[in-house]
Amino acid sequence: MREVVLDTETTGLDPADGHRIIEIGCVELIDHIPSGMTFQAYLNPDRFVPPDSQRIHGITDEFLADKPFFAQKCDELLEFLGDAPLVIHNAGFDLKFLNSEFHRASRPPIPFSRAIDTIDIAKSKIPGARYSLDELCKRFGIDLSGRTKHGALLDAELTARVYLELVGGRQTKLMLGPRDAETVAAMADNRPIHVRPELLPPRVSAEEIAAHESFIAKELGAQAVWNWR
Repeated sequence: MREVVLDTETTGLDPADGHRIIEIGCVELIDHIPSGMTFQAYLNPDRFVPPDSQRIHGITDEFLADKPFFAQKCDELLEFLGDAPLVIHNAGFDLKFLNSEFHRASRPPIPFSRAIDTIDIAKSKIPGARYSLDELCKRFGIDLSGRTKHGALLDAELTARVYLELVGGRQTKLMLGPRDAETVAAMADNRPIHVRPELLPPRVSAEEIAAHESFIAKELGAQAVWNWR
């Protein structure tokens, strides 16, 4: 199962006001496990970045001046996304911006039904909690020491870790039993077998065993399912 965790940084809060995407970050998950494949791009928004937004992500007009426009990275992004479900923290925000950019680039929009919103999952799993990415990271003990500013790829990686905590994905590869003779042999070589030196005494007396057998014979007789052959 392939999923893509996605995050964006923007010049503002609403594309209807002319705001644009300035960074996209994506992390690939295979069977709820990060594969190591990522996509990241800074984008020239063809407009200025307001100071309030710069304080959040630290991305300046000067830094973006020589970066490609969204239309130049659009096909590369779509190829990375493929047809995978998109895991997004506050999906409505990012998809609104992405679809605005896809419209400008004459590409079809991404349907909202394709998104998996980690806020929705958190609300169902942890009612009454705070659902910001920072708060969920703190709840799950995810290290935020390297996050002095917002960044799309960094936030996508953090969202992936929160998502895996919410769905229990870190245990999907847990082996609950030996799979083959080679595995069994390896386990036998590396794990000592402990044998109890003395058997534990029975916790049921002979009188209780006899009373139980008498009850079964009287009440159930041959109908007792454990006597069936």
